[in-house]
Amino acid sequence: MSAIDMSVAPARTNIIVLTYAVALLHGLTLVSFPAVSAVLTGELGLSNSQYGAIFLPQVGFAVLGSLFGGFLTQRLGLKALLLAALLACAASQAALVTTAFVAPDARFITVLAGTAMLGLGFGLGGAPLNALPGLLFPSRRDSALVALHTLLGLGLALGPLVAAGFVRAGAWTGFPQSLLVLCSILFLLISISAFPAREPTSASSGGETPLRTPGFWGLVGIAVLYAFAEGTFSNWIVIFLTEAKRLPMTTGTAALSAFWAALVAGRLVVSLLALRLPPQPIWRALPLLMIAAFLALPYADSAVSGIALFAAAGLACSAFFPLTIAVASQRFPTQVPWVSSMMIAALMVGVGLGSFATGALRELLPLEQLYRLSIVYPVSALVLILLLDGRRVEINRR
Repeated sequence: MSAIDMSVAPARTNIIVLTYAVALLHGLTLVSFPAVSAVLTGELGLSNSQYGAIFLPQVGFAVLGSLFGGFLTQRLGLKALLLAALLACAASQAALVTTAFVAPDARFITVLAGTAMLGLGFGLGGAPLNALPGLLFPSRRDSALVALHTLLGLGLALGPLVAAGFVRAGAWTGFPQSLLVLCSILFLLISISAFPAREPTSASSGGETPLRTPGFWGLVGIAVLYAFAEGTFSNWIVIFLTEAKRLPMTTGTAALSAFWAALVAGRLVVSLLALRLPPQPIWRALPLLMIAAFLALPYADSAVSGIALFAAAGLACSAFFPLTIAVASQRFPTQVPWVSSMMIAALMVGVGLGSFATGALRELLPLEQLYRLSIVYPVSALVLILLLDGRRVEINRR
């Protein structure tokens, strides 16, 4: 089944709503741990290095989920992977709630278990979430894919605001508890809905084999470098503004929300532009904005400048990753689920390792200096993009 039957409009609409709802929920769960970072490092007593380390199991299990997810699509189908992803996300939120009730010496391990399940859920969900938009909207694949990532970003933007409300009310566990309920509801709705049985394309299904092409590994490198940049921006926003800049907690959470809100707005604009324009020029321009954001952030000295600069950073990141997936899908059209899973794995490797490295280096350098040094990520990504473009032009001339 290479496309969803468009003859049954209600069934198709149901699949669209549920697919994009899972994307929104993924965003909410992905930001759940950073959104309560002040609680983790304050009330629960995690050190800065421990907080940086909690993203390592998220990386490892996201990679495993992505590797298995790309291949399991052929055997189990898109629906089964979505359900498995929701179960893992639910387990991550259950672990986050549990940290409030376990003994102090067990909190770090419990958080690690939670981020591991979060990574697994994100990895398993990569293949179905990135394949379904193209099946649902075959004539508008790029725009549909960016729109899905827009909703994922919307969840990332709303999460800190919702979490802050629970924290102010003295009931921070209400945030992961709410997400646990949402995971359960979507799991039940998807389990009784008629999704396509399977997506037949895989890494072995004809066409150019990605693993044997420099272009594929170049795209993997671009995704990792982008993730280094995004993780450095997002996972340290609250700590940077509250500890390094001595600004109120409300400013930190507002800046985190502003980052994701700007990312959402940028993706929304690009999803509309992609209906009329090729994605490559936008893809090349965004690393330049990331470089500018990294250089400007150390000069944030007030609530207004801090929020504004992180919003600019979110705009710089916005559509870069979904456009990377779109470019990869265009170059390997017969292996979309597998290739998109590999891009998700690369993203999680970059986010996790980048956050861990920042946590370790923070013992030696202030965050202001680390932000300046982080321009190496978008600079390197831009160099790879130009090299891939040059190689593709050379191949087309032959």
